[in-house]
Amino acid sequence: MRIAIGSDHAGYEQKRSLSPYLSSLGHEVVDEGTHSDERCDYPDLAEAVARDVASGAADRGVLICGTGLGMAIAADKITGIRAATVTTVDFARLARQHNDLNVICLSGRFVAPSVNQEIVETFLDTRFEGGRHALRVAKVMRLDADPARPAEPCGPGEGPILPIEAHCTIDVSTPPGPR
Repeated sequence: MRIAIGSDHAGYEQKRSLSPYLSSLGHEVVDEGTHSDERCDYPDLAEAVARDVASGAADRGVLICGTGLGMAIAADKITGIRAATVTTVDFARLARQHNDLNVICLSGRFVAPSVNQEIVETFLDTRFEGGRHALRVAKVMRLDADPARPAEPCGPGEGPILPIEAHCTIDVSTPPGPR
């Protein structure tokens, strides 16, 4: 599998050990930077990795910053990307099985390198289950295409999602008074 990897300064040390680990598992690793522990801006690295995955130049992406949160926010802005911060092996498995995650974002400061290795290996080895999850992922991906599109039914035979006023038993037309 071809893996694009990137980190900011806070994830640099873990990226340095994770890249050869992925190569040792037989993956081709494309290192999008950073190439030192000098301060840099995580959105630049997140964009590079996410664009590799979105374009098909890479099969999956791995991003590492201090928490993984900023990278996930930035990468997920690229159309076609499903990015999330993952801090446990179970979350990595579920993110692939249920959400077809294609870019994983790791914490370089709060998760041990050995745990991040297990997380990434699980992310790469786990298949998307499809089935009921495929419809949900398709709905999420439609949000990329048109974020202003009206909501659709929740499932087969269900009506559209109504404004809260249509099904709420409290009066939402007048804001509550001071508390």
